Amino acid sequence: MELNKSRKVAGRYINPHIGNIRRKTKDFLLWSLGFFRDHPFELVPEGFTYPIPHREHDPNQPWAMWIGHSTYLISIGGVHLLTDPIWSKRCSPVPFFGPKRKTAPPLKISQLPKIDYVLISHDHYDHLDRRTVERLRRRFPHILWIVPKGVKKWFEKRGIKQVVELDWWEEAYIEGAFKVSAVPTQHFSGRTTPHANRTLWLGYVFEELNTKKTFYFVGDTGYNPYDFKAIGARFPKIDLSLIPIGAYSPRQFMSTVHIEPKDAVHIHKDVGSKFSLGMHWKTFRLSEEPQEQPPYDLLKALKAQNIDPKTFLAPDPGIKINW
Repeated sequence: MELNKSRKVAGRYINPHIGNIRRKTKDFLLWSLGFFRDHPFELVPEGFTYPIPHREHDPNQPWAMWIGHSTYLISIGGVHLLTDPIWSKRCSPVPFFGPKRKTAPPLKISQLPKIDYVLISHDHYDHLDRRTVERLRRRFPHILWIVPKGVKKWFEKRGIKQVVELDWWEEAYIEGAFKVSAVPTQHFSGRTTPHANRTLWLGYVFEELNTKKTFYFVGDTGYNPYDFKAIGARFPKIDLSLIPIGAYSPRQFMSTVHIEPKDAVHIHKDVGSKFSLGMHWKTFRLSEEPQEQPPYDLLKALKAQNIDPKTFLAPDPGIKINW
């Protein structure tokens, strides 16, 4: 299967299957005026909770804990990683304006175990949070930051030198014990409009070389029938996938860049994930679906595909889950 390399047009990265995505002020205005509104959602039954099977936690085996949004704390092979860490009260360039956090992190940064590596999927404010990066750097000065093409400069401007920058399908070996591979997503980037799509967006496949234990951090993405099948073919043994399930309504506005739960199930199947966990919901209100809608829609999508819900969970923050 052909592997799509990242490509720029006029200095901006594009998505090979749908071209350049650039949100304009007009698009957001039309959304705010209700032009893209979805039909009313099927009501989540009162008292609904996602069925999480009881699992005895084994601290000696790999585990994952959802912190919130796209932030997971991962333990594997004696090291700890974070994905797209954000502990701030808002995902915004300023601390007093922008989407406000709805669910507190289950751990403070001061309560974290030693963090060895951090994976950054792209440079949007809800995934690359300056205040969190600065706090993590002060507490764990030896973190190795793994970032998409073009994002290394952002870290270097803040005096952070331990950075590995990757393009789609590039690999890096870490301390002879781990391999991290950057893989495509369908999204966009930019912290300001003039810099839209000047840096890349991606996901990661992280492998412990001794045991071959492997997890896949999807990052932010829309769905297409090409990239995820290619990832599944390239990495035939994915033990854990961290897949977005929220921020998907209205679909006319969101579908190119954010998957909905039924798309998350497609990715789960496309990559042959043995076990998946949901993310990118409940933390910041970035879309129109009700806060508790994503896990309900996920459960419906799994049942429609005759997939055991025990293989794809939507846990609350703070639960350690072995994988």
